[in-house]
Formats: sequence, C-alpha cells, structure tokens
Amino acid sequence: MTDLRIEKRFPAPPEMVFRFVTEPARLRDWWGPEGMSLPDLDLDFTRKGPWHSVMMNADGKRFKVSGEVVAVDPPRAVEFTWGWHDETDARGPESRVRIDLAPDGAGTAFVLTHSGLADAESRANHEMGWTSTLTKLERQLQKQA
Repeated sequence: MTDLRIEKRFPAPPEMVFRFVTEPARLRDWWGPEGMSLPDLDLDFTRKGPWHSVMMNADGKRFKVSGEVVAVDPPRAVEFTWGWHDETDARGPESRVRIDLAPDGAGTAFVLTHSGLADAESRANHEMGWTSTLTKLERQLQKQA
C-alpha cells in the first residue's frame, strides 16, 4: 500500500474552501479531472453517509467511484472512503481520502491525503486525477474571490 499527499494554498478563507469541498452544489462544479462530465452523482460531504459519482470522458467511457463519508469537522476536515467500480459495477479495493484545511494568512492551507492505494502506478494515476481536479477547484474559488 502507498499514500498520496497533495498540498496547495488557496486564496480564500477555510470556511469558503470547506463549502466548496463538501456541499453538493459546489462539488458538482469541480469534481473529476479536466474533460470529464458527471452524468450520475450523489456527492454530499456535509454529512456522514454514502456517496458516489460517475465520471464520463469525451469518448463516453464511464468511471464510477463510491464510498462512505466517515468524518466531517467543519471547517477543518472531511474524510471519506474511496473505491472504483468495474464494468459490472463490482466495487474494488477501498482506499481513504482526507482533506485538511487550516488558516494560512488570508487564505487556506489545503492538504489532500489519499491513503491505502494499491501500488506506485495507482498512486501516480490518482495524483494525475487529483491534480487536474484541484486545478478545477482553484478556478471555482477564484471566481468567488
């Protein structure tokens, strides 16, 4: 097993960043890597419980991921499990994602930790996906500033 850690700084207060990473209407605007649409989703990280999303690329290939929100600590952290589904909708191995937020001057220190990934290849693939996804989040936050 291997872990991924991504650190960023956003020029918005933690309360605003927390809303963007937990509220369904905000998540819809940035969830998933560049070029992906969201034909099916139930994303609500404001409360404990199940979630899922289906991301679709330009060729129509679908990628389903689901999990359970296990911790919500406004405006400091949210944690959820993560498991990809295969073509038959069988859920694969589970990993865990935690997002920590802390005040940083006039902005927010953002740390995403994706733990329990199978191997270095899985880590690299998730790093690409999360990096692209967080670029979209950054753009959404800049629109609000």
